[in-house]
Amino acid sequence: MAKIIVPIATGFEEIEAISIIDICRRAGIEVIIAGVEDVTVTGQNGITIVTQTSIQIVDISDIDMIVLPGGGGTDILATDETVQNMLKEFKQKNKFIAAICAAPYALHTAGVLNQNYTCYPSFEKKIRDEGYESSKSVVIDGNVITSRGPGTAMCFALEIVRILTNDEIYTNVKNGLLASSC
Repeated sequence: MAKIIVPIATGFEEIEAISIIDICRRAGIEVIIAGVEDVTVTGQNGITIVTQTSIQIVDISDIDMIVLPGGGGTDILATDETVQNMLKEFKQKNKFIAAICAAPYALHTAGVLNQNYTCYPSFEKKIRDEGYESSKSVVIDGNVITSRGPGTAMCFALEIVRILTNDEIYTNVKNGLLASSC
């Protein structure tokens, strides 16, 4: 079974985090929800999540992908030493890295963002204009997957499912969600 880690920081975008967690679990992917500052984390719209663990104590040796939700927690993800080191280790070991909304900025600060990417409109100014693709909901460049924001969260999560499982699981989850636009 594939396994992902989703670091959650204060101010995270709830739609993105919950979509990733829910859709991946529907596909049978093991999801570790890890709090960056604390195990209880509140999102940018006041929804609080109690995570399973603290990011500082997670063993990432058997994790296949790290997935960063965006929102107001992005600056924390971009400066937290543990998160930044995990991103670098995933890149070094050629594992999958994914980020949505503003979170590609955290990939940029870690030096793991590949050439082509997308993000929440205007955040490319904090990253770089070169390689930014504004017309795509999800961009895959090597082992790095990026997406635009809350409205693309379901397609982003389904792309993670497609990459980490098989066509049958991907199709069943997609059809069950009535996600015909993805």
